Amino acid sequence: MAGMSKARGRPRTFDRDAALEAAIRLFWERGFEATSLGELTEAMGIRPGSLYAAFGDKKALFREAVEVYGRSPVGSFPARALAEEPTARGAVSRILREAAAVYADPSHPAGCLAISAATNVTVQDEEIATFLRDVRNAGLAAIEERLRLALEEGELPAGADASALASYFATVVQGLSQRARDGADAAELSQVAELALAAWPGGD
Repeated sequence: MAGMSKARGRPRTFDRDAALEAAIRLFWERGFEATSLGELTEAMGIRPGSLYAAFGDKKALFREAVEVYGRSPVGSFPARALAEEPTARGAVSRILREAAAVYADPSHPAGCLAISAATNVTVQDEEIATFLRDVRNAGLAAIEERLRLALEEGELPAGADASALASYFATVVQGLSQRARDGADAAELSQVAELALAAWPGGD
């Protein structure tokens, strides 16, 4: 009996970070709705009970997956560009150019997890669609904030519409993700990025 009790009380032996990385990749490839619990546990190398014990339900696992993705190099490049570049134009240029490279990188699933994972979400899982919409809108808001500062500092010409510009560039980024999902390579996406940058007020 003592042996049985010890077996039941044994701590989890799987690598939580590795399991989460596997979940991120699966959600990235298939989206939230199309990824089943069975596929998740198989990819993560754990049993359903361990998944629930370590991560909660599928929705909680997905939220954590998106948050970890957002802190990873492939998910955080827009925030890094906004924080590191001294000009708004430099930041937006970097975001678009890095999106072209990152979204088409064959070493991981194409596109952006936060942009593509909400496809085919059912009404019952509307909270997931709302969660992802909030993540995307936060990215849009960060770009708009940087453009408003550029307007105040004179980098953008007076009368430039920071809100419309932010929406435009965010839309291009989302489009780059979708084109990558459809098979576009980095060269094609880079051409689109450069064309989009031509919309910067005042030109070069």
